[in-house]
Amino acid sequence: MQSEITRITLLVTQTLEQLGISYAVGGSLASSLHGVMRATLDVDIVADMQLEHIPPLVTTLAQEFYVDDEMMRGAIEHHSSFNLIHYETAFKVDIFIRKLRPYDRIQLERRKKSVIGTDPEQSIYVTTPEDTILAKLEWYRLGGEVSDRQWRDILGVIKICASGLDLAYLQKWAAELQIVDLLERALKGAR
Repeated sequence: MQSEITRITLLVTQTLEQLGISYAVGGSLASSLHGVMRATLDVDIVADMQLEHIPPLVTTLAQEFYVDDEMMRGAIEHHSSFNLIHYETAFKVDIFIRKLRPYDRIQLERRKKSVIGTDPEQSIYVTTPEDTILAKLEWYRLGGEVSDRQWRDILGVIKICASGLDLAYLQKWAAELQIVDLLERALKGAR
């Protein structure tokens, strides 16, 4: 299944790149690439999509994915999310439309290319370790701070990337996102 996840992720990300849509893979795939590998039920992608991207995206992906152009339109208009469901595997790709906050713009600007799979040509844009931590901390807070899986992902990224993390960046944006307490707890918990 891992090779199928890679193939499906590449299908979507390559289409986004061909259409000139700025994106970054986040969520559990990003935390697995930066931290501790774990199985995932979907792929999360933050994308700076506009309404004019809908027709070519639907045309390109409709043969392999269930796509709903009205759901896309609503997500773009409300800066929310929509999903693509791969017909053959039922694997889900969640596309989160970039919000208008300064943090969300910076997150896409800082994205890094990362190789997935065995072929060095198979690369995708992924959120940085810092942005993966911040996004997961924000989701953890929004989810009532009860997800052990989210918390383990956060600690895994901090442990693996500890010496290379930009702590000033983490602290600045944690304050903006009102998650300073969670960041401090995570940094202590990862020691």
